[in-house]
Amino acid sequence: MENESLLMSYGLVIGAILISFYNQLKIERELFWSSLRATVQLIAMGFVLEAILDIQNPLYLLLILLFMCTVAGAISGNRGKEISGSHWIAFAGIFIGSLVTFGVLYAAGVIESETRYVIPLGGMIIGNSMKASSLSLNRLISEMGHQRARIETLLALGASSKQAALNAVGQSVKAAMIPTMDTMKTAGLVHFPGIMTGFIIAGGSPMTAVKFQLAIMYMVAGATGTTCLIVTLLAYRQCFTRNLQLTTRRGAA
Repeated sequence: MENESLLMSYGLVIGAILISFYNQLKIERELFWSSLRATVQLIAMGFVLEAILDIQNPLYLLLILLFMCTVAGAISGNRGKEISGSHWIAFAGIFIGSLVTFGVLYAAGVIESETRYVIPLGGMIIGNSMKASSLSLNRLISEMGHQRARIETLLALGASSKQAALNAVGQSVKAAMIPTMDTMKTAGLVHFPGIMTGFIIAGGSPMTAVKFQLAIMYMVAGATGTTCLIVTLLAYRQCFTRNLQLTTRRGAA
């Protein structure tokens, strides 16, 4: 792809910014900086990958993945600032979800402990886990605020914080998993997933591409599901004081 073609494709982002400005959505600044940040980060990552693809030291690979989890936790934690320790909660969910997924994939023989597998797949797992964590935290704060009266009633009737928050936790996990579930439902019908498309464009066999894509979809579903569950189970506890009083605002969004 030529650089000129890439610049022209950025016109789509500019179009979205103009739509936001015209409709006073007030997301144009974040959209612009997000797209600029993505551009700089991906270009930098391209140079970095060229340098590290020959690295086979497991310790270095682990440090790279740990750094990625730390950054993802910091970004995701910003979505739950109302919750005490949201950054650590997000990091824990992302790290454990990614670790479990990697462990299963390695044990099943789907991936090998090589840089060309670990780094790209690690980025996919951690990136999707980060989105799931962000959605979980954001929705949990909203649900705890909107269900405040219900939760306080249950607490007054003698329910534990876990029992009182159960519905809010369940709704949060469901909402955070919707993008992943919708992607699996429509794969091959509405859209062709990225890995499968890239594999076919590169000249690979369509059926081999399907196998790789299925493994990746299962990988993402497992990672996001684990992350959502860990994040919400850790986060809801921070929504209560020691005296079982809610710390979230009524109707918080």
